[in-house]
Amino acid sequence: MFKFEDFESYRKAQFEQTVASATSVQKGVQAIASVCGDYAKKSFEDTRSLVERLSSVKSFDKAIEVQSDFVRSSYETYVAEAQKIAGLYNELGSAIIARLQPGSH
Repeated sequence: MFKFEDFESYRKAQFEQTVASATSVQKGVQAIASVCGDYAKKSFEDTRSLVERLSSVKSFDKAIEVQSDFVRSSYETYVAEAQKIAGLYNELGSAIIARLQPGSH
């Protein structure tokens, strides 16, 4: 026989699982947004620094050297940040998939 208490218990458990999943996803998305924001800020500051350095150079060769250093540094930073963000997306995806697996609740 169907009991209302059983239904209420099931509904409560489902609600708690949904809230836990949403909280987990929210934390993952916040971490990704934070890393992206930090990278954007650093990139902006590095570009501003480049402009300042370029405005003070006296020779074309020095300008090429400053620009080359900037490009190399920017690329290395980009690759490192992209790997960090990819790792965060991987963790988020794994957490979501783990929550969807039967019996993982």
